[in-house]
This record gives sequence, C-alpha cells and structure tokens, in this order.
Amino acid sequence: MIILAATPIGNLGDASRRLVAALEAATVVAAEDTRTTQRLLQALDVGNRPRLFALHDHNEKERAAEVVELARTEDVLVLSDAGMPTVSDPGYGLVVAAAAAGVTVTVIPGPSAVVTALAVSGLPTDRFTFEGFLPRKDGERADALAALSAEPRTMVFFEAPSRIAASLRDMCRAFGDDRPAAVCRELTKLHEQVRRGPLVELADWAAEGVRGEIVVVVGGAAPRRTPFADAVTHVRELTGSGIRLKEAAAEVAEATGHSRRELYQAALAVKNG
Repeated sequence: MIILAATPIGNLGDASRRLVAALEAATVVAAEDTRTTQRLLQALDVGNRPRLFALHDHNEKERAAEVVELARTEDVLVLSDAGMPTVSDPGYGLVVAAAAAGVTVTVIPGPSAVVTALAVSGLPTDRFTFEGFLPRKDGERADALAALSAEPRTMVFFEAPSRIAASLRDMCRAFGDDRPAAVCRELTKLHEQVRRGPLVELADWAAEGVRGEIVVVVGGAAPRRTPFADAVTHVRELTGSGIRLKEAAAEVAEATGHSRRELYQAALAVKNG
C-alpha cells in the first residue's frame, strides 16, 4: 500500500509514535526532498535506513505509475518536507493514480499548518477554504483575490516572506482595509508569532519585512443583504436552470443572508401561483 505520513511543521516533538514506528519499519520512502528526510531520521533517532527516492512537483507525473506498481508488492511511505503530503505538497497525483489502479492508500495523520493557523487565528473556524499559495505575478494575484472578494468562509493562504507584504496590500484592495485577518509565522517553532488585526494594519507591519514560514488567515465577507424579492427571483432563476428548489434556496440564502426556509416557501408560492 501507499502510506501518506504527516511530518512535523516545526517542532520535532509533534512527530507521532505512529510516524516514528513507520519510519523504523519502512523499506521504501518517497520523499519530497531526500536530504530533509535524512535529517528527520537522524533527529528522531531512527536507526533504520530505508531506500529513499525523490517524489516532488517536478517528477511526480512521471514517477507516479512507478510508485504505484512498487506499492503492489511492498509498502511505500510518502513524506513531504513538513505537514501532510498532497496539501500544497506532492502526492495528489500519486493518490489519483493509486486509486485508479486499485492500490490501497492510507494515512498517518499529524501536524498541519492549515488547521494550526486556523485554530490560533481568532477567526471563525466552523467553515473555511484553503487557497494554498497565491500566484507570484501581481496581475494574476490580484485577479485571484478579486474572485474571492465575496467568499463568506474564512480563507487560509500560504505565502512566502518575499511576497507577504505585496500580498497583504493586494488583499486590502480586494477585501477592504478593515477585513479581519491574522498572519501566523513560524508555527510550533521557537519564534512562533501570530499577528492579528485589520488587513491594513498587517500590511503596514509586513512592509518592514517578515521572515519564516507564513500562513495568512482572512475572515470571510459579510453576507450581502439583497432585497428579499430579488433573492426570491434569483431562486426562481436557478430552478429554471434545472437546480432543485431546495438546493437553490440554500445557495441564495448563503449568498444573501436571508432565511433558506422563507426563500423556499416564497419561491414555492410563486410557482404554485
């Protein structure tokens, strides 16, 4: 089988006993960076020296089939440099290939920068969306953020220190200066820092330079209060396109803040005329 194993995002004390046991037993490890994995083995005092080979963004497409075939006869442990493989890290293509080939994929869960930052951000955690890294080019980044301007869920982004100031400025333009956010830096490490506040304050702070691994958490947009009659019309338009009334009412309720039940009943009344 293929075993996706989460590794510490900073503090080695977060390595699970299952991870250590898997490393001790592994004969083959597919690693994002074999040098990083070798250092992890040494830091965790793992005496085993499995066969290591690289599986990263640049070769995953070519190597996935090879790894899947290998996993038919022995377990293959898959590691990224930090956190869970496949989450803004190599592994997704491998899982797709394994599923298509009928090869079992399992997980050794563990640290995740996404949920760690969300937990300490002080922003709503009941519903969120993970957006990964924003585009590097200014125009593409601005377009990506503009498309998220009405997103009602809390948003989680990864960002590089060299681009964090520009990204926060672009977020101000897309989401508004006062949108609440948090910049989480060096999570679980010695110099961990969580800076909370309106986007404009965080952008001013980041302009002086920020180091380390960074996760940005941004509050979702407040529901736009569309007139009830317009919301009902929208529900009717959605049902006219083939969407079930219940689903249409739920979608419009989420976008406008109106009651799903009231939208459903009003649209039903219009339908039954």
